[in-house]
Amino acid sequence: MPSFAIKVIRLSLKAVSAFSADKAGKSAFWIFCRTPSRKPKNGKEAALLKAAVPIMQRSRKVTLSFAGGWAAARHFERRMGGRGPRVLVAHGWGSRSDYLATLIDGLLSSGAEVVALDLPGHGASPGRTLTMPQAVRAIDAAWRHFDGFDVGIGHSFGGASLACAAGAVLCDVPARVPGKLVLIGAPSEMTWLFRGFGRTLGLAPKAQAAFEGMVERLSGRRIEGFDATRILAALRKPVLVIHAEDDKEVPADHARRYGAVGPNVELHWANGLGHRRIVSAAPVIERITEFLWERRKEAPMSKIA
Repeated sequence: MPSFAIKVIRLSLKAVSAFSADKAGKSAFWIFCRTPSRKPKNGKEAALLKAAVPIMQRSRKVTLSFAGGWAAARHFERRMGGRGPRVLVAHGWGSRSDYLATLIDGLLSSGAEVVALDLPGHGASPGRTLTMPQAVRAIDAAWRHFDGFDVGIGHSFGGASLACAAGAVLCDVPARVPGKLVLIGAPSEMTWLFRGFGRTLGLAPKAQAAFEGMVERLSGRRIEGFDATRILAALRKPVLVIHAEDDKEVPADHARRYGAVGPNVELHWANGLGHRRIVSAAPVIERITEFLWERRKEAPMSKIA
């Protein structure tokens, strides 16, 4: 059953839509982009943040500037004797790099250098909104600051953001393509998110069209262009997709879409771990670190239309 707040928003947008579907769609978009509070939602999250402190304290904070704002990141140098790849880690919606501390620790133990990005509106980064263009610009800022990455690892929205950054979805931001990608519980395309949110708010067809049209206004690309499977099929880079069939936030069909891309994509099921526990599960971290060190021949890169 919809919450009281959703019911109020539905009624408000219905009233606005009666005289301007365009305004209703724009309003829905900025509601959609509003990020949740950074405060832990419960005792479990508070405990995770507390447990992350010793790991996060080993890093140095970096400020990354991009057009229209800035984002914070944590840089973890390779541990003594480490010769692993440079890895960019991106969290999911409503999360922050601290929640990936166990994963970060596992990467560091394998010899990797890690940069953990707080997306706009999350963690130590400013703001209360996040759009895909903002996420791509933040990834681009990290890429420029650290002179590129060997591997990109993203959970949920962070995974989709890394794929979109690799696909040059913004006309003024070059493709940022790491040698390998790891996508954990990540959506495969943005249309699904927008259609689902539109149904939740009860948007009329014209208001829904205006809602989706905001993507093109901000990025210069229609919402259909934010399809990570098409991007990965064109890039032909090695990709590890990790997903749980019991994921209640991002349905497993997204992982299956990734798995159908081609031989460059490996689909690894981590059933029983849902959407959030998956990022800190020991078997998952072990598979990711193995993937980082695997040598795999890449198919010739093709141009993205």
